[in-house]
Amino acid sequence: MNFNKICIIGLGYIGLPTASTFATHGLHVLGVDINTHIIETLRKGDLHIHEPGLRETMTQAIQSGRFTFSTKPEEADAFIIAVPTPFQENKFGEYNGVRYKLADMRAVTSAAEAILPFLKKGNLVILESTSPPRTTTDLIAPILARSGLEAGRDFHLAYSPERVLPGQIMRELVENARVVGGITLESAKAARDLYSTFVKGEIIETDATTAEMVKLMENTYRDVNIAIANEFSRLADKFGVDVWEAINLANRHPRVKILSPGAGVGGHCISVDPWFFVEAAPEITSLIYHSRQVNDAQPSFVKEVVRRALGSLNGKKIAALGLAYKPDVDDLRESPANEVVHLLQNEGAEVKAWEPFKPEANLAGINMASSLESAIQDADALLLLVKHTEFAKINPQEIAKKTKARIIVDAVNGWDREVWKKNGFQFFRIGDNKSKS
Repeated sequence: MNFNKICIIGLGYIGLPTASTFATHGLHVLGVDINTHIIETLRKGDLHIHEPGLRETMTQAIQSGRFTFSTKPEEADAFIIAVPTPFQENKFGEYNGVRYKLADMRAVTSAAEAILPFLKKGNLVILESTSPPRTTTDLIAPILARSGLEAGRDFHLAYSPERVLPGQIMRELVENARVVGGITLESAKAARDLYSTFVKGEIIETDATTAEMVKLMENTYRDVNIAIANEFSRLADKFGVDVWEAINLANRHPRVKILSPGAGVGGHCISVDPWFFVEAAPEITSLIYHSRQVNDAQPSFVKEVVRRALGSLNGKKIAALGLAYKPDVDDLRESPANEVVHLLQNEGAEVKAWEPFKPEANLAGINMASSLESAIQDADALLLLVKHTEFAKINPQEIAKKTKARIIVDAVNGWDREVWKKNGFQFFRIGDNKSKS
């Protein structure tokens, strides 16, 4: 199938890199987002997100004349939906007395409806947004059928999940294997033809629901494995063991690879996607459900470690270092670090947060510092919540000159406890009762 113009709806962490990459590989791309601020920012050549290499690719795409922006779709040969699928606020499902979160599919629905006036015979529509199983066949196809055209007969319809790592998106978009699932074999082939424009990795064809499940399985697998690591950190805390030493020793077994515990699980993938399985089949997803419960409770465990370190929380000043959901990215979505800050504040602590990758962030109820120095100046304790490379390079000797704090709480094993102790700090680390001076 030949493509000249494509329309990509949603210009966030996946849509914008995807659109830019298509445009630099010869296709005319219309990038669509309902957020007028995003469109105005992009038209000026600026970015609203941080991703290494994205600025260069987008600039090249715009200068080529093949990448334009709008708040509304237009006619095209192919349409890609790459909009967010968060949780529904204050709304839950329930099964046998157990509550679970529900996917908010309004953005996906709106994007599909926006395509309707422009859908033509022979078009290709691809959903990339992470979605509960059968979304493509049971939600998207019926919406598009309102055009009078039938998916699989008059136009192609497919699902292809993004499988990229923030911080490596521009490289992995091109190099990673791609799964494309069509509602028919022909739809899968059409999707493969489109992505082969730039994908160098293997492109594997399957059906749409299998492709949806692949994405959810990948992130659920990670979530379950992080949950056991987080639970190990609590067990180590109870038994007076250094969980980091124990994990290192256990991982010397040739068939064991325990992940690292931390402040919880965040981001728009691993902390969200497993709930789509629970929502779709609550009667057979008890392991997935309980893993989510473990990881969602980890911020409370971190709070208790901070409480032990300080004796009490009420009135204590704490510098929280890092609010992103993972190291060296600016993505604060579903971040457990934010939850830790709120929990500390709920018990009377005065928290000042510093996020070097998004210093201008405006987060409800969180006092953002303008610099590392301003965050730590009057603090009673420094709390490391994200393992940013910038934080790993901090010199305890220099820090000691800039703050009166002499208590360190490390939630991510980012600092060398012996180095901090030698410079006069008490050192506390989650899952490590040996770390106290």
